[in-house]
Amino acid sequence: MDLQAYLALTGPAPDKRIAYGTAPSQFVELFKPEGPGPHPVVLLIHGGCWTVHFGGIEQMRNMAGALTKQGIAVWNVEYRRYDEDGGGYPGMYQDVATAVDLLRHEAKVSALDLERIVAVGHSAGGHLAQWAVSRHKLPEWSPAWAPQPLPIKTVISLGGLADLRNEADLIRRTCERETEQIAGHPSAARPDVFADTSPAEMLPAGVRTILIHGEHDDISPTVTGENYARRARAAGDIAEVFVLPGGSHYDEVSADSKAWAIINAQILQALGN
Repeated sequence: MDLQAYLALTGPAPDKRIAYGTAPSQFVELFKPEGPGPHPVVLLIHGGCWTVHFGGIEQMRNMAGALTKQGIAVWNVEYRRYDEDGGGYPGMYQDVATAVDLLRHEAKVSALDLERIVAVGHSAGGHLAQWAVSRHKLPEWSPAWAPQPLPIKTVISLGGLADLRNEADLIRRTCERETEQIAGHPSAARPDVFADTSPAEMLPAGVRTILIHGEHDDISPTVTGENYARRARAAGDIAEVFVLPGGSHYDEVSADSKAWAIINAQILQALGN
């Protein structure tokens, strides 16, 4: 699958759209399966190189539709990217944090089982999903810090780019993004911009990380996941790497691809299904 095929991905309309702010990109989509629940939940965060120019939440509806057919609710997160007003650092991170914690309220309204939840992110969304499950490690000076963030014990990163310091050259080459656009500018009060933006700097997070890469992914190649997994294991976390035979960076989010069987199995395992 190439970029154009990815951009053409479609799925069902959400059952509910919930705004968590006043900006156009501050909303979440809820997809609910049939039945009374409580339903397990996939927290889904789209990628797109942290920019508005490469699709996003619409394409993730393809996965959402496939998951709801299996009795799984999907919390599909939109957020302000670096090239939107208020996006980048810290707004993008604050958006993700707010959207994730909003699940606590929605769980009561929509019969969601937050004991069975997994975060799944693609590409730049892999970075944000890994960051979201690591938020309990944020320093209190971070603008995205919150007391008692929603605990999520497993994250599945699909072609993620989560080590912002060591992957700076890769991100520049494949996404044409500079560190400042994603992590902000250093200051006397914040000399290390990766301390509250890069999941690799927040290890150990006490979570299980599944890193899945397409065999032919040239945006986030397999070595990216292997490097992160090595670092996570050295810190004491559980991390596993899976390769999608014949898969590209975009097959990773298509429920119509041959890769879906591998990804779906990992999601079901994380939910205890």
